[in-house]
Amino acid sequence: MAQDLAGKKILITGGSRGIGLAIAKRAAADGAMVAIAAKTTDPHPSLPGTIYTAADEIREAGGVALPIQCDLRDEKQIESAVAQTVAEFGGLDILINNASAINLTPTLATPAKRFDLMFSVNVRATFLASQAAIPHLKESAAAGRNPHILTMSPPLSMSAKWFKPHLAYTMAKYGMSMCVLGLAEEFKRDGISVNALWPRTAIDTAALAMIPGVDTDFCRKPEIISDSAHVILTGTGKTGNFFIDDEVLASVGITDLDKYSVVPGTTEFLLDFFID
Repeated sequence: MAQDLAGKKILITGGSRGIGLAIAKRAAADGAMVAIAAKTTDPHPSLPGTIYTAADEIREAGGVALPIQCDLRDEKQIESAVAQTVAEFGGLDILINNASAINLTPTLATPAKRFDLMFSVNVRATFLASQAAIPHLKESAAAGRNPHILTMSPPLSMSAKWFKPHLAYTMAKYGMSMCVLGLAEEFKRDGISVNALWPRTAIDTAALAMIPGVDTDFCRKPEIISDSAHVILTGTGKTGNFFIDDEVLASVGITDLDKYSVVPGTTEFLLDFFID
């Protein structure tokens, strides 16, 4: 098992804030090179962070940063983001499919444009970013650099309870997970590890705080995801898995998770979607 991500060449979609930024900073602490492909170049009135502030935080953490403005609904911009990363860093070792759109509405309250946004950002962008990255990840594998695709998506479940309240969102998230399932098997012999990572509890992010009725005091911090991702990305030989954050940490002996609690000492958490 590799001990760290020093010198790794990483592309993260949607990494200007929240979980994506936390993963970027954890990798940067090892000395990784991290490209952030996201749309936000100017501050949003409700959501903090831009690709440029994220790049500053990556550099402060000890990494090399490349901010890339990218609308993940546009396949040409996705291809360009991968190409820019490869040109700047001299290759690509890790793709993090982190970007996701969320709209928690029932069927009759989901307009077409919201449906299309979720499928464009969640499913289509995950597929196309992976497609563009794989030739470079094959080169990484040939060079013995332990390439990975890690997607922020849930374990697949055909339980109707996950479809009933927000059918379009569930289909979009499961679409990301189906990419994991298929890519892992398709490229297993090429030495590319393809896995998913999902939190057991809700994670305190600016996007979550915008959802009415969510009390972030009963959430965990994004760092539980970034530390779990670090364990996965420094491991070898595991592909086609749907990892849960606390189980990943337990596998390396980390069972005291209180430091990840928004409110220390919390014992009852708000569970994330898709966790049975």
